[in-house]
Amino acid sequence: MAVFVLDRCGKPVMPCTEKRARLLLERGRARVHRVLPFAIRLIDRTADSCAFQPLRLKLDPGSKTTGLALVREFNGGIAVLNLFDLMHRGRQISEALTARASMRRGRRGRNTRHRAPRFLNRRKPDGWLAPSLQHRVDTTMSWVKRICRWTPVTALSTELVRFDMQAMENPEISGVAYQQGTLAGYELREYLLEKWGRKCMYCDKEGVPLQVEHIHARANGGTDRPSNLGIACQPCNQKKAARDIKAFLKKDPARLASILAQVKRPLKDAAAVNATRWVLLNRLKATGLAVEASSGGRTKFNRCRLYLPKTHALDAVCVGNVAAVADWRRPTLAIKATGRGAYQRTRLDKYGFPRGYLMREKSVKGFQTGDVVRATVTKGKKIGTYVGRLAVRASGSFNIQTGKEVIQGIGHQYCTMVQRADGYGYSFNMDSTISAGAGDASRAALSLPGMNARVSRAKA
Repeated sequence: MAVFVLDRCGKPVMPCTEKRARLLLERGRARVHRVLPFAIRLIDRTADSCAFQPLRLKLDPGSKTTGLALVREFNGGIAVLNLFDLMHRGRQISEALTARASMRRGRRGRNTRHRAPRFLNRRKPDGWLAPSLQHRVDTTMSWVKRICRWTPVTALSTELVRFDMQAMENPEISGVAYQQGTLAGYELREYLLEKWGRKCMYCDKEGVPLQVEHIHARANGGTDRPSNLGIACQPCNQKKAARDIKAFLKKDPARLASILAQVKRPLKDAAAVNATRWVLLNRLKATGLAVEASSGGRTKFNRCRLYLPKTHALDAVCVGNVAAVADWRRPTLAIKATGRGAYQRTRLDKYGFPRGYLMREKSVKGFQTGDVVRATVTKGKKIGTYVGRLAVRASGSFNIQTGKEVIQGIGHQYCTMVQRADGYGYSFNMDSTISAGAGDASRAALSLPGMNARVSRAKA
C-alpha cells in the first residue's frame, strides 16, 4: 500500500511507496506519524518544495460496508494507491437504541417511581436521519476528511444512484413522467431480484430465466404493487397460474409462511442507501472539492470491462469515468467502526434486569480496549509475538484480536503500545485473487523502522 506522507509542518504531500518510506525512516529523514493507516512525517522538507499530481478519492456507499479508493489520475486512466473497506455499525446502534427503549418502558411499568413518557417536547429538524443512518454518513465523512488531511486530494467521486436510464434519454424528465417511464419497470425488476435472492420463490432454482410473479393474481383482484410481486421460473409460474398461493402451497406450509413473511419485509439495505445518498452528496460538496456523481450501472460496466473482481473497494475504483486501471492488485485495509465504549455500566438480560457489571475505569495498566498493541510473550503456553486490537480486563490479563483469531490471557507486562484507540479496528484483507504480486504489505506496514518507537504526538 502507498504510505501517507506529511511535511514538517503537518501538510500533506504525495504518498510514497513502502520502500521509499523505509529508506526515509532508516536515514532519519522522517518520523512515524501514524501506524494504521501508516503515515510518516518528513523533518527536512515542506510542501512548498514538493511536486504534486492529481489525486482522486472514490466512494462506493453501502448500507453495511462502504468502499473507498485513493487513485492517481494520469493520461489514459488511473493508478490505484490505497484500497479501504469501511464497515459501519448501524445495526448495533439500532439494536442498542431498541434495548434502551425497552428498558425504560419496563422501568415505567414496574412498581417504581412513575415517570411519564415524554413525547411532545421533541422536534426533529429538517433533514433528520435515524441515528443508525446518520452514523453511516458521519463515519464516511470522517474518513473522507482524514484521507484529505493525509493526502492532497483534488477531487471526489461517489456512486449516487444504481441506474438512471430515463435521465440519459431525457434529462428534463421529472414528476409523474419520471415515475411511470422506462426506469420504473427496470428498477422494479432489479429490486425484486435483490429482495428474493435472484432465485425462484417456489423451487429455489438459480441461474434460470425468472419472471415477475403476482402472488395474488390480477384476475382475482391482485395489484402491481411491489408488496404483491415476486419472481419465479417459467414452469412454476405456469403451474401456479391464477390460483391462490395458499392453495398452491397447501402441501408446503413452511415455504408459504416464508414467502408471506418475505413479502412484508422491505429491502432494508436499499432503503438505507437511498435515505442517505443525497445527504452524503451534499456533505461531500460542502468540502469544497470537485465532486463527480455517477451511477451503479456505470460502475458495473467499468468493472466488467476491466475484468476486476467484485469487492467494495474495487467497486469504488470503478466509480465514474474510468478508461483504464493500473496497480489494482493491492491488499485492502478493512476499517471496522467499533465505537469508543458505552456509558452503560451493566449488561441486561432479555427482561431488562442486570446480569453483569462493567468496570468503572476504562484504563487498566495504561491500556484500554481498542488500543493496537504488540505482545511479545517469552514464556508459558502462548510464546510468540501478537499484533492486534486489545480488550482489557481488570485483572491485567488481556485479550488480543488479531486478523484471524482472539488470543486470550496475555499479561499486560508483555504488551507494547502501537496506536491508541480511535474507535476503529483495522485488519488487512489479503484475497489471493487481489493480492497476487502485491507482496505482503500487511507485514511490511507492521515492520517498518520506527514501528516499535513511540508514535508521534502530532494530530492524526
